[in-house]
Amino acid sequence: MEIYTEQGESRKECELKIRENHKQPYRILREKQIDIGGFLGFFSKPGVQVEFILSRQQKESSPISDNRQNLEEVKRKVLAAAARQYEAKGGFEKGKEASQEILNSINEIKETIANGRQEHPAFTQVTELLKINDFSDSYIKKIHARLRKEMSISELENPSFVQDRLLEWIGESISIYNETTYQKPRIMSLVGPTGVGKTTTVSKLAAIYGIGTDGIPAIDVKMITIDAFRICAKEQLEQIGSIMQIPVCCVDNKHDLRTQVALRSEDTDLILIDTIGKSPRDASKLGEMKEILEGAGRRTEFHLVISATTSTSGIENIMQQFEPFNYKSVIFTKFDETDRIGNIISALAEKRKSVSFITDGQTVPVDIRRASVIRFLMNLDGFKVNREKLEIRFPSGEADQFRWK
Repeated sequence: MEIYTEQGESRKECELKIRENHKQPYRILREKQIDIGGFLGFFSKPGVQVEFILSRQQKESSPISDNRQNLEEVKRKVLAAAARQYEAKGGFEKGKEASQEILNSINEIKETIANGRQEHPAFTQVTELLKINDFSDSYIKKIHARLRKEMSISELENPSFVQDRLLEWIGESISIYNETTYQKPRIMSLVGPTGVGKTTTVSKLAAIYGIGTDGIPAIDVKMITIDAFRICAKEQLEQIGSIMQIPVCCVDNKHDLRTQVALRSEDTDLILIDTIGKSPRDASKLGEMKEILEGAGRRTEFHLVISATTSTSGIENIMQQFEPFNYKSVIFTKFDETDRIGNIISALAEKRKSVSFITDGQTVPVDIRRASVIRFLMNLDGFKVNREKLEIRFPSGEADQFRWK
């Protein structure tokens, strides 16, 4: 087994070089941090070196050719059995035996075809492509099931066709939050763990809707924070509110929240509620926060905020722990800080949750977008994405706009 090495500024760059230089499946064995470039030990910069092996090339006697031979042999058996059945028309028992022989041969054909699909090199290539993007094992398993069920052996032999279908299947698994017409005031409460950027996201939404942008008329927005324990969060929201001339108030109990919502209901289109960052493991604190938020009323829609840099298991755990809030969608922050989004797509599909917004920076209000299937697909690594073709399949419409409904 020959071991190769490749260097680059990141693992992603190394993998791109490997695919470009070798053009065949590979497997990363290990990676380490190194210094690259420079002169006489100076001006170097941090980089990555990976060691990898190339997957075996397909043998001359491939699973496809083997299965074709097997299929021809089974076909001959079926024809022979059919001939015997025809000759045995006069004998019931003989005819019955021949019929069973035909049935057995047909089942053998089905099994041969199924094995041919499962053993096809396309399965390995699809697995490696999904692994590069951090898709979960359970998600990959479901993709394999579709490959076996929906693709013929001849289709599996066409890499471009397989990749196009794979992109479609990934796109189909992404659910985008569908906003509807709301009764005034619309009340949005953002919940989630500490440090994921809830306060900044509330500020961005307030700016988009409260100031207006790109020809979008401004609406009447108010902000409420229940994070009275974190002084910096309260001050940050008040400063931003002052700049945008959007009122901000702070409450720390259910009664006061109910009062503030009632006072603002007459002349407000949108009330945004910033919440306390809590560890998803702290069930008692999450229960206390939920009780306070009950003061906002039953019409409150909760949106779960998660950092895109969170691992697959971490995302699934956060989703599970915040389930009591019955959140309507997930908002992913720090989208610009991750190179892999398969973990996000896997978790959303596993939990059957939709995504509404994506943030990719700290600038208010610029770095926030409505989520769209195309945005996710364009961020996948290793795929040849035909955007025009995918936009026909997954039209985003006004996905990047913030029209008020």
